[in-house]
Amino acid sequence: MSSPNTPTADTQAATPAKPANNRRGLFLRLLLVVIVLAGIGWTVWYFVDGRWYEATDDAYVNGNIVQITPQIPGTVVTIGADDGDLVHAGDVLVKLDKSNAEVALAEAKANLANTVRKVRGLYNNVAGAQADVAARKVAVDKARADFARRKDLVKSGAISAEELAHARDALAAAESALTNAEQLYQTNKVLVDDTVVASHPDVQAAAAKLRAAYLDDLRTTIVAPVDGYVAKRSVQLGQRVAPGAPMMAVVPLHQVWIDANFKETQLTHMRIGQPVEITTDLYGDDVVYKGKVQSLGVGTGSAFSLLPAQNATGNWIKIVQRVPVRVVFTDPKQLDAHPLRIGLSSDVEVGLHDQKGPMLAQQAPAAPILNTDVYEKQLAQADDLIARIIHANLARSK
Repeated sequence: MSSPNTPTADTQAATPAKPANNRRGLFLRLLLVVIVLAGIGWTVWYFVDGRWYEATDDAYVNGNIVQITPQIPGTVVTIGADDGDLVHAGDVLVKLDKSNAEVALAEAKANLANTVRKVRGLYNNVAGAQADVAARKVAVDKARADFARRKDLVKSGAISAEELAHARDALAAAESALTNAEQLYQTNKVLVDDTVVASHPDVQAAAAKLRAAYLDDLRTTIVAPVDGYVAKRSVQLGQRVAPGAPMMAVVPLHQVWIDANFKETQLTHMRIGQPVEITTDLYGDDVVYKGKVQSLGVGTGSAFSLLPAQNATGNWIKIVQRVPVRVVFTDPKQLDAHPLRIGLSSDVEVGLHDQKGPMLAQQAPAAPILNTDVYEKQLAQADDLIARIIHANLARSK
């Protein structure tokens, strides 16, 4: 029989629980200290550095999608590139049947040559009319001298009055013929005044028709206006296409940018030119692109939507709006090593330390943002052909 002071088995079993409670309390105190220190560290980091960044994952890769459309109607006879192919400016993408265009071009060539010859005839008419005026002047001078001589002879009775009347009539006829010749000369001269054959209006009109026919012939061959990759090919062999119908697109992937949609509350300290770090879902955090803010949107996304929101209702709820911010890449080599595609998702973080830049552009663009000289070359070829035809038809006048 045990005494009241003798510990029982249950008491002996409960005695080791005190150290466990002490360890748990110590762990909780340490955890509280860690949380407090972490909170203090995060607060210090936020006020020193963290608050100078704004980030969003509502950002997507965007770029120019150059639509390839025919300028004249025609039937597709050749397709030179397919989706994903690399093409350079001037490469053939589609060819249309040239039959009608070649017939129109041949007709325009013949019309220009014929017009040049007709204009040459106008210059010859001027020279002939001028010579006729000179001859008529001589005839008038002769008739006037004959009339004056006969007038003196009538006074002496050497000739009759009838012969003097005939001389007067001959002078009037010669003067009338001179007037007609001078009018004809002026009429012909007006047609060629202050021009040469090449600058004559008739030749210029015929040259314009030839230029249009030549361009139509060239436009049966549709070329790439820029370097890029083919996408969205919808044209098929034998298809009858109309001007403006989309056939395919060329996407210059070396000229892509990021459209990042920031909340309106994030734009307070955002400025043009601030540095940006970009990561994409395609490559993850292994590839960090460098960029900069190119422009801040001039309106929210909802303001430019097809059906803008109408908030003048009784059940209106305020929603934080988002504004598109365009971010451009500053290192083209990164795009060469890790190319992006249109529409890819990305995360964007903007550094706000430098706030010297403007919120809106202060100057108009000094040069075109995109340009191509493919079509200018076509017009130069047409002008060369016109010059050759005019020269060939002038050479025979010598």
